[in-house]
Parts: sequence; C-alpha cells; structure tokens
Amino acid sequence: MSFPDSNQLLYTLGFLLLLVYIVSLVLIFMFALAQLNLLFNFRRFKKSKDNSVTFDFSDPNQIPFVTIQLPVYNELYVMERLLDNIVKLDYPSDKLEFQVLDDSTDESVATTALQIERLQKEGHNIHHLCRTNRVGYKAGALKEGLEVAKGTFIAIFDADFLPESDWLQKTVPYFKNPQIGVVQTRWGHLNRDHSLLTQIQAFALDAHFTLEQVGRNSRGHFINFNGTAGLWRKTCILDAGNWEGDTLTEDLDLSYRAQLKNWKFKYLLDVETPAELPVVISAARSQQFRWNKGGAENFRKMFRRIVASDSMQLKSKLHAILHLLNSSMFLNVFIVGILSIPMLYLKNYYEDLKLYFIAMSFFTVSTLIFFVCYWNMYKEIKGGDAKAFVQYLVLFFKFFSIAMGFSLHNSIAVTEGHRGKRSAFVRTPKFNMRSLKDSWQKNKYLQKKLPKSVYFEGMLTLYFGFGLLSAFLVAYVGNNKKNPSEHFDFGLFPFHLMLFFGFGYVFVKSIRSNG
Repeated sequence: MSFPDSNQLLYTLGFLLLLVYIVSLVLIFMFALAQLNLLFNFRRFKKSKDNSVTFDFSDPNQIPFVTIQLPVYNELYVMERLLDNIVKLDYPSDKLEFQVLDDSTDESVATTALQIERLQKEGHNIHHLCRTNRVGYKAGALKEGLEVAKGTFIAIFDADFLPESDWLQKTVPYFKNPQIGVVQTRWGHLNRDHSLLTQIQAFALDAHFTLEQVGRNSRGHFINFNGTAGLWRKTCILDAGNWEGDTLTEDLDLSYRAQLKNWKFKYLLDVETPAELPVVISAARSQQFRWNKGGAENFRKMFRRIVASDSMQLKSKLHAILHLLNSSMFLNVFIVGILSIPMLYLKNYYEDLKLYFIAMSFFTVSTLIFFVCYWNMYKEIKGGDAKAFVQYLVLFFKFFSIAMGFSLHNSIAVTEGHRGKRSAFVRTPKFNMRSLKDSWQKNKYLQKKLPKSVYFEGMLTLYFGFGLLSAFLVAYVGNNKKNPSEHFDFGLFPFHLMLFFGFGYVFVKSIRSNG
C-alpha cells in the first residue's frame, strides 16, 4: 500500500485553503459591489426633490395622537437626563403620552419613579410601567406597552437618545401617506471626538445612516428601523405580527416582517437625533455582539421568506440578503486574515498557484470601493476639502484596522447566530459622561469579567506581527533561497499592518478597561 508523499499532501492542503480564501474574498467583493450600488443610489437621491405628502399641522384636526415609548433597563446614570429632555418635545399635550417601560432590577426603579412623579405634577402625561420579569427583553417590554398605548403612532427612544424639541414636528407629518409604516431618523453622536473608539463607532454608524439607509430606501429596497429614534404606525406593528423576542435584533426582525407585508418605510437623512456612544470597549463589544449575532439570526429567520416573496423585485431581494448578511462579512474578513499568512508562503513556494494573484485583486478592488464609498459619506458630514481628505485618510486606516480587530469577536457572534444558539439580550451600559465627569470607571454596569476571546486577540496580535516579518522570511522558502534579498514580498504588508494594529488595539484596550 502506497501513501502520497508529504509534499503532495501539503500542496493539496494549500490548494484547499486557497479555495476557501478565494470564496471569502469573492463574498467580500460582492458586498463591496452592493455598497457601490448604494453609493450611486445615494448620489441620485441627493439630486432629487422630496415630494412626500404630509400632514398640515396648522390644522389641529390633522395632528394625530402619539405615544412615546422609553424602554429602559438599569439606566441609573441617564434616566434624569432622558426624562427631562423627552418632555420638552413640542407637541400638543392633549395628543401626547409617555410610557417609561422599566424592566430595571436595581435602585433606578425608585429614583425613576420619583422623577416621573415630579413630571406628572408638572402636568405631563407620563406613565411608569414596570414588569415583574424580562420575558422577550426589549421586544417584550415594547409589546406590553403597546397593549395600553393610546397613540396612533409610536415613537421609540433608547435611554441615551436626546431628540430635539421639534422632532415630532419633523417626523409625524410623513404618516399622511397611509402606506408609510415607519419613519426613521439619522443618529447623531454627542461624544464623537471623545476617543479613537468613539470616532471609529461614529464613522461606522455614519456610513450606515447615510450611504446604506439612503441608498436602500431611495430605490425601494428594504431598510431597518434602528431600534430607536423612529416612529411606527401602530397598525403596522400589529399587521406585521407585533414585536417578537426570538432574535437579539427585534427591530430588524419587525422591520422585515412589516416590509414583507408591503408597508413602506421613510428615512429622513436631514433629521438628526443625538445620542451617546459607548466610551469603553467592553460596552462596545457587548453592543457589537448583539447587533452582529442578531443580524445572523434574522438571516436564518427571513431568508426563505425573502426568496419566496412575490412582491419583491430581484434586485431588492439581493440587497435584502446582503443586508442580512452584513454582519457575516466579519467572518469572511477573519478567514481572509487568518489564511493570508499561509497564502503568502504558499505563493512563494508553489509558483503554479496563480489563483492567489487573482484572489488578491479581489481584495484590492474591494478595499478601493470601500474607500470611495466611505469618502462620499465623510464628505456629506465633514466636507470635502483637502484638509478633510487628509483627516479621512488617517481615519479610514484606523477604522479599517479596528474593524478587522473586532473580527474574531464578531465572528463568534455571527457563528452563534447562524447556528441558532440562543443567548440573553445584554443591554449596552449607558454613561452620561457629563455627570460622571468624564470617568467611565464609576459605572456600576460595566462587565468586570474579561471574555476569553480577548486572550485569543492578544495571540492574533502576535500572529500578525509574524505576518509582518513574513514579508522578509518568505525570501528563504522554495526557489527563493538562491537570491533571498531579491524575493522579499511586501504585497500583504499593509494588510498585516492593519490587522496587527487592529487586534493589538482591541486587546490592549480590553485589558486596560478591565483593570
């Protein structure tokens, strides 16, 4: 009995790894092409005029009743700020009510009750609804509140959002169109420049709330209610099947069920709703985990319904599938990163593996597409002069690096979501940095236990440090040994530098924030 020699086995294994590598790169490229299409849609939208029909608020008979829902859970540091701000909304008091949907289990229940009592004495129609359990988490609280809500329209705000006083005046009128089920506004960032972490989060969210939301909504593709800073038509919620707590992103779930029922969504780019970004990496990690796992869960839940839909056009179906697979791009990025170092050695050892060069062209083109798309987003918010472009170059490198640094953490979330593994809804700790005097360490809700994945992120930092050295080491493999100085390979050096910086940043920040 004969066995293949070790060289043949290595070649076969290398070829299989190369195929996996190429598949991941092609999927990333497809996502990049979808982003490019959204950019074209965004630019077309900017040249168009909004002819939406709206309520005439000068006529009192056209002003509908609105319920404001505030789902909260252990929000000790931000409740007073939230309540004092929300009652400043400029809207007829006889057509407005507030529901504080309080699932809290700590002393904030008592302090919130006192604040609500004060506001009630001031004449505000505000109710404190407390549950004895957290069944369904946020979705469960919203569903129970809906049962007693008097409003025809339901506005929802998380505890860290601070809408301007004219917010309802700018949003409610669009519901004159009876097909509109949701009006969503753009998130703003109160603490965008607090740190590199908040800058990166703001950058990513800005891309979603300009390029993606506008690009999809302007061409009739599915978008998502973002869980806060938006309004629902009550009958739309009920027609779509009401809130369900079987995924970690109940907002995305209900959004797709509503649009599959042919309800229309209206996205308002020019209405900004300020909010506070997580300032410590453990809070950002928990938020990222919930969002990415929830995206994968919704792909499992909605894929067949989207494919089987008779009302959706093919292009809308493709955009919807890629939208729900958005979080899965982290898994592909992680695979590409891990395999890039073996690919570097295989390329220099086996000259006939020319597929490697084709694969790398996919990655280069994808990166250029993302660069162009995000530059258009950045110009929309910061302007497009030379100084802004230089700032963008630096920020893009940091964003791309740190996004890849989160790829292990987010890949775990995505894998769990696709596998159907259930987990608790972990709310993101809120800070209110002004009251904490810019010190996040005082926040009692911060996760104290360091996730095991952090240690792997430290190991990956070393791994991609080795990747940087490999630009030189590959000169000593295969036929390169004869003239090694002529065979240094810096093709992946920038990629490995970003991975080294990204994983190193996430690892160090995670360790320090736990200290």
